[in-house]
Amino acid sequence: MLLLALDTCDAHGSVALLRDAEVLQIAVHDTSEDYSVWLLPAIERILLAAGISFSEVTLCAVAAGPGSFTGVRVGLTTAKAWAEARGMGIAVVSRMEAIAIQAEGDEPWVAAFADARRGQFFAALYSRRNSRLERFGDEMVITPEKFVAWAVEEAGSNPIRWISPEPLTLTETPAWPARRSLGESVDTASLVLAPVVGHLGHQLALEGRLTDALTLDANYVRQSDAEVRWHDRQAS
Repeated sequence: MLLLALDTCDAHGSVALLRDAEVLQIAVHDTSEDYSVWLLPAIERILLAAGISFSEVTLCAVAAGPGSFTGVRVGLTTAKAWAEARGMGIAVVSRMEAIAIQAEGDEPWVAAFADARRGQFFAALYSRRNSRLERFGDEMVITPEKFVAWAVEEAGSNPIRWISPEPLTLTETPAWPARRSLGESVDTASLVLAPVVGHLGHQLALEGRLTDALTLDANYVRQSDAEVRWHDRQAS
């Protein structure tokens, strides 16, 4: 199958074209342009470079969050438009899983996180089972200290493999030295997630776990700034 993969969850977004699990072309968002301006021309460029027509693409894999509200919306709106106009299948991929799956080692637990600003992480904890990752609990927005404490409590005496595109957001906090003293480390995940989103989307397609435009939904995890301000006004 020919597959377009989209990650517009934060400023370091990307798009990729895959044939099954083989990555054919990648475009990286290395500009200040809004995704609403950058995305479609970037897709056109990688299709042209691969010599493939958009009509040949049968599947869209899209990172549905957590991340920037505006970025996530652009990616999902694009996927919905393709599904409605062409009947294209949609594979919904978690950005946290796309980070977690890059973890090295064989520790039984993988803790994935990304900078959510405001002194918080987007984060999720996974267990390794039969060579696959299974998320434990929900994805969350949480402070580094609370995420470390929660992950350690759930993992018990088992070691944890930590991974993030921005490892310094954890290793430079007071929560980290205790984990480092146990020999744990933080892997650096690639900021270019579209190829990983594509691989995960391909696997979902093989398993028949696709969605459509009506059921496609974003995973923002936390409220937008506008919602926070509205609730603050209501409370006052």
